[in-house]
Amino acid sequence: MAGAEAALGSSSSLKTDTAPVPKTAETASVMAATSPATAAAAAVVAAVRTGSEARVSKAPLATKLLSLSGVFAVHKPKGPTSAELLNRLKEKLLAEAGISSTEWTKRKKQTLKIGHGGTLDSAARGVLVVGIGRGTKMLTSMLSGSKRYIAIGELGKATDTLDSTGRVTEEKPYDEITQEDIESILQKFTGNIMQVPPLYSALKKDGQRLSTLMKRGEVVEAKPARPVTVYSLSLQKFQPPFFTLDVECGGGFYIRSLVSDIGKELSSCANVLELTRTKQGPFTLEEHALPEDKWTIDDIAQSLQHYSSLLPAEFALKKSKAEESKEQVLSCEYITLNETKGEDDVIKTF
Repeated sequence: MAGAEAALGSSSSLKTDTAPVPKTAETASVMAATSPATAAAAAVVAAVRTGSEARVSKAPLATKLLSLSGVFAVHKPKGPTSAELLNRLKEKLLAEAGISSTEWTKRKKQTLKIGHGGTLDSAARGVLVVGIGRGTKMLTSMLSGSKRYIAIGELGKATDTLDSTGRVTEEKPYDEITQEDIESILQKFTGNIMQVPPLYSALKKDGQRLSTLMKRGEVVEAKPARPVTVYSLSLQKFQPPFFTLDVECGGGFYIRSLVSDIGKELSSCANVLELTRTKQGPFTLEEHALPEDKWTIDDIAQSLQHYSSLLPAEFALKKSKAEESKEQVLSCEYITLNETKGEDDVIKTF
């Protein structure tokens, strides 16, 4: 590079401080008629200039990403865990901002915080609420509100996970169960009730998830029943052995436990075949959840601005003068991601 700069310095026809540098392809053809050394030097500088301009063009996006604060919703498909989906979202945003995975782990002056509240099973789909920036502090309070699900249960089979992903542990007849039988018992599961969480869950024992211990083959005792709230519960469809429920509940409630308990109450057994979260807090699947092709910095910024009106006034984000001043100097070179592990319905921040 020193040789290239020297060569350019001796050439009056190429001045990098006043004249625009031609594109690399153009430089090669234009300088072919001059000396090989001068042409090579111009090509090197053009390449350096192009890379520098690319970094500069990404800087506003990085600054915008780091300035995002609030709560929005994404559409989680079946397959990934909630944490895996959050990592996918994070990686897409960092890539769009031109920040490599190695770059944001180098320094710790600035932190990009992104988290989710209300874990959704890997086999489930639907609304997942995400907090970004200072919005991660809003998740615990806001998500203590209701959630709504559409669950399809299967009578006659019990599994160790209480859903279709698990190993069948029991089979019982269901032929004589009628729609009226199911409807008549739903009242028992409505209101303030006690519920035993499933063994396969994010709840912890000695700092480790119960589901992790179960997968290792360790003996795990069920957690004691705890109080939960079901605001509404109705049977939408019954086509034996399948039945569809519409459930609105509070935090800490397990649909898998509900379906299993319904099966037992009917003198049979049951597991969850499909589960969709249609509402979480004020966010609904149809109106507010961003599909993956909308996971861009601009789309999320618009969502944060548009959907801030959905939140109660006490959750409004207020910037102090110090915070506003700090946002003016955000740099894409100082991104790290911090992780705080949590249980179901507890925010996870990455």
